[in-house]
Amino acid sequence: MKTELVTTWTVGDVCQGFVFDANEGRGLFGLSGRLTIQPEYQRHYIYGDGRRDVAVVESLLKGYPLGLLYFVRTGDDRLEVLDGQQRITSFARYVNETNAFSVVREDGRPYHFSSLPAEEREKIAGTKLTVYVCEGTEAEIKEWFKTINIVGVSLTPQELRNAVYSGPFVSAAKAVFSNANLPVQQKWAAYVKGDPRRQEVLERALEWVSGARIADDEARREGREKIDLYMSRHRHDGNITELKAYFDSVIGWVDGVFDFIHPKMRGLEWGRLYETFHTRPYDPVATSARARALLEDEQVSDKGGVFEYVLGGETEPRLLQVRVFEKPTARRVWKRQTEEAERTGLSNCPLCASGHEANKHRKYAFEEMEADHVTAWSRGGATDESNCQMLCKTHNAAKGNR
Repeated sequence: MKTELVTTWTVGDVCQGFVFDANEGRGLFGLSGRLTIQPEYQRHYIYGDGRRDVAVVESLLKGYPLGLLYFVRTGDDRLEVLDGQQRITSFARYVNETNAFSVVREDGRPYHFSSLPAEEREKIAGTKLTVYVCEGTEAEIKEWFKTINIVGVSLTPQELRNAVYSGPFVSAAKAVFSNANLPVQQKWAAYVKGDPRRQEVLERALEWVSGARIADDEARREGREKIDLYMSRHRHDGNITELKAYFDSVIGWVDGVFDFIHPKMRGLEWGRLYETFHTRPYDPVATSARARALLEDEQVSDKGGVFEYVLGGETEPRLLQVRVFEKPTARRVWKRQTEEAERTGLSNCPLCASGHEANKHRKYAFEEMEADHVTAWSRGGATDESNCQMLCKTHNAAKGNR
């Protein structure tokens, strides 16, 4: 791959012909239309938070270097940004007053670009940029993009995938799943954790569909994660019909099984749960009532596990991480059982004492025993001292949920 160092372009040059799409949060063009600021494979603009965008402009006002920028030559007199689009979009928005933000100066007043003193406007516009322009194959360029972003500001895993598998499929998928302004994103946010602008909603959609459509042995044979394999296979597709339909099926199923939304629903493995349970019949009223009761149960530590527990027929109490006995409680019960064992001559483990094995008379140290619910929590037993017994570790492991 060939590279050329260019130091003649200024901030003002790059800002010429700047176009910003506020709906998608993207800087589109600069250098009088010759420069594509955000190619499809790159992340959306994330600096527009009144902090990082302001810091870029303040750096220019103070004469600080903005760091290296990388452009790719895509044709005769055509370029696209490989790395640096967040910084470029920030200063171009300020200079062109596109969705303009202000910068507070020494006098404590906020200034838009047009209200700055002439010498400060000239200082910003005249700042020279250090740009490497590279030429090479698509594979070389994408690999370089991945490398320089690993050592710079980290991209999310899905942003890297978008670069590697860029094409019509990524473009179509981003238009739906990466557009934070779509009203349906609010509904999805009840079940999916992540920022659509950082491609985290798209990643979840791809995780769900690839988990259903690609077998484990296929991924192993290819030596790739399922998401990567799915994107590779669909890279040149002009539509995302399967991806969108599957995602909608999962969300619609959850929405139908439970008649309420709870914060602990957000970020659960709904794709896996859909594949496991969606063929089972559920009464939404009964299912929702049981889930609500468990969410309000103070003895349930893992509220997020409630939903899988209910969907699975309440056969896996481990999902709930039911509150365990506190150590002082366990020690008091151990002391009481040990004193009784000394009096009777039997083991301080009630199950050993009632048996016929060699441990019938064994006295266990506190560390050799575990606190257990006499009546299991799943059968109504409470996590309090009156329902606590100390068992040797062997018997406690064998007792399970009986």
